[in-house]
Amino acid sequence: MATISNLRRISAKSLSEKIISERDSPNPSYAIIDVRDDDYIGGHIKGCTNIPTIQLDAMMPTLVRKLKDKKTVVFHCALSQQRGPSAALKYLREKDELSKRLNVEGETAGAVEQEIVVLDKGFVGWQQDYGADERLTEGYVKDIWENY
Repeated sequence: MATISNLRRISAKSLSEKIISERDSPNPSYAIIDVRDDDYIGGHIKGCTNIPTIQLDAMMPTLVRKLKDKKTVVFHCALSQQRGPSAALKYLREKDELSKRLNVEGETAGAVEQEIVVLDKGFVGWQQDYGADERLTEGYVKDIWENY
């Protein structure tokens, strides 16, 4: 059973390489889910989907269905210590529940095998290395992040 302590992590470097290697793909193999709330202001990883934590429970069933064909789903918040890992766990649990319901109904989820990971050090760590890189980060405002 997955817990916050045993969730897999992905480094900013590994994620940046994945983004760059697939930047011309119309359908990348990954999805990035940013669960920051008001702290989303000042920059985000290019191509991410922002789902504030207050909306997460309501959006989770839709999110699992929408991302079923992605090989990697990356969750993060500002530091990836609480909100990001909690969101990843909710996603895993919702995914498991959906699979169980479909199996009971005689259907299959039809999803690819997914790797669910948390961005190590969150957006704070990301922006330190890639904030100014417009290939990887959108809407970056350096002044907001200088004191982190």
